[in-house]
Amino acid sequence: MVNIKQVAREAGVSTATVSRVLNDSGYASKEARERVYQAIERLNYRPSAIARSLKQDRTSTIGILVPDISNPYFMQMSKGIEDVVRGEGYHLIFASTDEDPEKEAHLLGLFSEQRVDVVVLAASASTEAQLAQMVRSGIHVILADRRLPGASLELDTFIEDNVAASRELTECLIREGHERIAVIHGGIKVSTSAERLAGCRAAMEAHGIRTDERYWFDGRFTEEGGKKAVRQWLGTEPRPTAVLALNNAMAFGALLQLNDAGVKIPEEMVVASFGEVEAAKLLKGSNMWHVRQKPRQMGEEIGRRILAVRQNEELLRARAEKTFKPEIARYD
Repeated sequence: MVNIKQVAREAGVSTATVSRVLNDSGYASKEARERVYQAIERLNYRPSAIARSLKQDRTSTIGILVPDISNPYFMQMSKGIEDVVRGEGYHLIFASTDEDPEKEAHLLGLFSEQRVDVVVLAASASTEAQLAQMVRSGIHVILADRRLPGASLELDTFIEDNVAASRELTECLIREGHERIAVIHGGIKVSTSAERLAGCRAAMEAHGIRTDERYWFDGRFTEEGGKKAVRQWLGTEPRPTAVLALNNAMAFGALLQLNDAGVKIPEEMVVASFGEVEAAKLLKGSNMWHVRQKPRQMGEEIGRRILAVRQNEELLRARAEKTFKPEIARYD
């Protein structure tokens, strides 16, 4: 690869002059600039982004690390971030953890090696020690959608009111007369799942409904998990009358499995989702309750926080936290 020294030799100027021309900083005569540009064109020189970032101590790169980048929720959140920061020269790098703690730790390490300026993380099981090290190295770490359970490390946090939303969603089913409500959750280690489960249990307890462990299934926040849960419950007596999936991927899997089994929705079984399921709009008369989340708005708020900190790093001393309140809606 052609380097700056070769360009300087070709143009007959110093490397310092080439640097001033490339960065448009400092004095360089018109003649010198022309020789540098001609040398760059002849040699097909491309400035090294890595070398430039080392000099400037900034890469203008944001690492987005989420459980599944194909999930519409995280796609919308990322789009919100991009819409706000793209005009300021930022570039985004995306990666999925697949809810795997080892993969998450590895990807965070790669982001550190790439010297990203910011990491936006929907944590699966990140260690506080690793994130603390990243913060000490100058990386701005932002938690999105999920808290870091049990951590004392103070980080910018943008989340939803999961407890209140899941409680209200569960109560929608209870008011319609459902007592055998089967819940597909994502385990208790992830903060969003634990909070949504707490909301479900609170609603059931408030209405005197006994929780039956047969109707609780860890779907790991995946479409396949939603399918497995429904297959299990179709063989249970008595069957649940309603299925409540605590994210949109599991809800979609549940809908697919019920459709394959020939179960009529909502006549034979009602489905509710924490999160919008676009495919549900194709089911006429599904009457499907769902939590209408605000990932795009969350992403925009995260983007504005990134730009504010870039302009004034002192803002990092005051941790930012914002909680978004989802809405309950229903498909026709």
